[in-house]
Amino acid sequence: MPDPTPLTRALLRSRGVSDDRITHAIRSGSLAPVARGLYLRRTEYDALDAAGHHRVRARHEGARLEPGHALSHVSAALVHGLDVWNVDLRRVHVSGNKGRITESVHRHQTRFSGGDVVDIGVPVTSIERTIVDLARSLPFEQAVVAGDAALRHDPSARDRLPDAVASASWGHGAAGARAVASFIDGRSESVGESRSRVRIAECGLPAPILQQAVQARNGRTYRLDFFWKDDGVIGEFDGLTKYDDRRDLVAEKRREDALRDLGFEVVRWTWHDLDRFGVVAAGIARAGNRRKRA
Repeated sequence: MPDPTPLTRALLRSRGVSDDRITHAIRSGSLAPVARGLYLRRTEYDALDAAGHHRVRARHEGARLEPGHALSHVSAALVHGLDVWNVDLRRVHVSGNKGRITESVHRHQTRFSGGDVVDIGVPVTSIERTIVDLARSLPFEQAVVAGDAALRHDPSARDRLPDAVASASWGHGAAGARAVASFIDGRSESVGESRSRVRIAECGLPAPILQQAVQARNGRTYRLDFFWKDDGVIGEFDGLTKYDDRRDLVAEKRREDALRDLGFEVVRWTWHDLDRFGVVAAGIARAGNRRKRA
């Protein structure tokens, strides 16, 4: 579903809505501000999360950009429809030949190469340029989350990414861009899986195979979040939301039993475990050792 179109104070006044009525609508809650002079109807506002509110503001800003400028960084990521995690959404990010930071907009002074800007209703940096910009400006984990999402969204961006990284070699954060570009993988299917891959690497575990398909004795084929084939260990990130229905829990239990029946060890972890992943990593190592002794 497309994001709602916001109402500006100028538009409301052109429709005969006085400043007093606008103020009353805000105080009564029927209008919700998303930025100074920019509003959504309360039902529209409540239907969006913080990323959605930022997208509305970004699209509004993008529609007013002068030639040679484009939405960029996290704003471009969200307008492209990418997942982000733990990033500052207070300012809309714009790149072009002018640099300036205000309360609501961060303008990055930069230069564009051919193909760096695309038009998707508003001018935004391309998927590959967005990956590079985020990798240069965000901590590694946050950049990987967005980068994995970018390659899920557009796998062909992988082929264009080396040129985008090379174009950024002159600026601050070039080493970060290279590190993120070499690590990201569109086979990570969620924020939790992307963060898990970062934790796995930090703990010194071998890189697992992602989304490996295995056929169980019941004839069903299952895809594995993480698979250490040589050790016979399966890793599964569990976001828990899929168990709102008891039938989902039963199906997941049967799935895990079928995988264990093939002789694999299965290690699961949750959002909470990502902040103490050393415990999970030790469990993965123990599971591999058990399999070797069996």
